[in-house]
Amino acid sequence: MSTHAAFCAALLNPGSPCPEGLCSANGADPESRFAVYRNNVQSSLINALADSYPVVMQLVGEAFFRAMAAIFVQGQPPRSPLMSRYGEDLADFIAGFEPACSVPYLADIARLEHLRTRAYHAADAEPVRPEQITAALNAPQVLSELRFELHPSLHLLDSAYAVVAIWAAHQQEATLAGIDISREQHALVLRNGLEVEVFALEPGASTFIRHLIEGQPLLAAAENSPPFDLAQTLGLLIAHNAITHLKFKEQP
Repeated sequence: MSTHAAFCAALLNPGSPCPEGLCSANGADPESRFAVYRNNVQSSLINALADSYPVVMQLVGEAFFRAMAAIFVQGQPPRSPLMSRYGEDLADFIAGFEPACSVPYLADIARLEHLRTRAYHAADAEPVRPEQITAALNAPQVLSELRFELHPSLHLLDSAYAVVAIWAAHQQEATLAGIDISREQHALVLRNGLEVEVFALEPGASTFIRHLIEGQPLLAAAENSPPFDLAQTLGLLIAHNAITHLKFKEQP
């Protein structure tokens, strides 16, 4: 193992000894100085996860979350200098973390919070003006080939649990009273201006939007989806500036 690799491995493993060859400029004990540095690095990574997953932390409590995050940090160091990307795999880790199995929806809440982070940092894109969309929808000669390009921040999540309701409850009183936890929900996440928004969708609407993302024409996407309110779904996309380009034939 290289010196750099040994240093990185020891940095994330509290049980590892101080790497050989370290010295302190002021004559202090290198082992104690390294222990302080290691603690600061791990605490910073745990704090970054707490900032990115506030609802997950609320659901399990700060002590449990930080203990769980410490295990995650030791096994999965950052792969990018951009801290906004750290924790991309936390949801999958939670899904296999046995002490969290009593909160079966926790992994999907983590997935939802990660999508919110991705939406916040997504590229900007100018929305199509509503009157342009209306004109396209009223042009029968091109309607069958009309395709929508959606905002880069737009993401979908299908869950077996009421993830949108759970997440929304923790934006206010943090209580799950009255929520049917086991009711499946389909989430739409997107950034509208500077605000990241979360909506619950009908199953058919979620499928429809996925077809649009895949490049299917509007009419085909609707026909290939389970029953849903097309007008309401288009109204949601238009009102929240999710449509960024109109295409009237398939691009090569």
